[in-house]
Amino acid sequence: MLHWKLSLQTLNTKGQPSFRGEKIVRDLKIPSERHPEKAHRPDNAQPKKPSWIRVKAPGGEGYNATRKIMRDNNLSTVCEEAGCPNAGECWSQGHATMMIMGEICTRGCTFCNVATGRPDALDQFEPGRVALAVQKLGLKHVVITSVDRDDLKDGGAEHFAQTIRAIRHRSPDTTIEILTPDFLKCDPSVLEIVVEAKPDVFNHNLETVPNLYLEVRPGARYFHSLRLLQRVKEMDPSIFTKSGIMVGLGEDRSSVLQVMDDMRAADIDFLTIGQYLQPTPKHHRVDRFVTPEEFSSYEKAAYGKGFLMVSATPLTRSSYHAGDDFARLRDAREAKLAKA
Repeated sequence: MLHWKLSLQTLNTKGQPSFRGEKIVRDLKIPSERHPEKAHRPDNAQPKKPSWIRVKAPGGEGYNATRKIMRDNNLSTVCEEAGCPNAGECWSQGHATMMIMGEICTRGCTFCNVATGRPDALDQFEPGRVALAVQKLGLKHVVITSVDRDDLKDGGAEHFAQTIRAIRHRSPDTTIEILTPDFLKCDPSVLEIVVEAKPDVFNHNLETVPNLYLEVRPGARYFHSLRLLQRVKEMDPSIFTKSGIMVGLGEDRSSVLQVMDDMRAADIDFLTIGQYLQPTPKHHRVDRFVTPEEFSSYEKAAYGKGFLMVSATPLTRSSYHAGDDFARLRDAREAKLAKA
């Protein structure tokens, strides 16, 4: 159901309300308006989470302080929009992954809790507000992500670049990690715009194994995403590249190991693997909960394939402990170069 602003109500010839110059306002707290593309999907049962998945409810002084900075600067976070289970822990430490270019995505991935629909126009002042929030939070490392913006000619590449430059201006010592869309519908040259802004880490998640793409990530292409990361490394080898997948969607071990091989062939430095958690009954079902022992096995295998850094735990997310992981990543590269 759509909600209208009622200030200029008149009656049409049938005696029904009509509105002049008014805009439909979506209430993203209502599931059918947040995910209209999923509204008619059958419900998938949500299995009970095992003990190793459960986390404390968010709250506390640090959490509230971070939340206030986000609200005061009118910023969105993927922590909230995607329902991240680690939000309480991260926000209590003053860490939040900022989501630029609005809170409505042009894609409808079946795993994702970010709202789907037609986004608003870009806010040209957003890069400055993001930079101000980074400065207020005193972040040593910041992660910036976004919704997919297939409606934009450059997919939002210039907006990413402006945000990176704004952060560099206010907080020159802060390292910057970006988690970008795939820029699938753009001219390939738009990637150069982002790379030339020189983020410290360029992350783009493959999300799942190739044979699940049509079901889990419709609208995306596995080999396009892989090539995107490879091109970043070709353009600027100094930039760390990073990607992640979820497990528990229906993949098998051999397909996960193949994704690792594909990533290493693309010279990706950092791999994250986390448990898929189903946001609502309308989202893709949880096939199973992968045990901590299996995650440890994936981590060992990934290091054996040559990744500089691996994070593989049930609660791993792209930006979870990103600052600490970046320091370890940088140290790992220096150690590797010293041996060469």
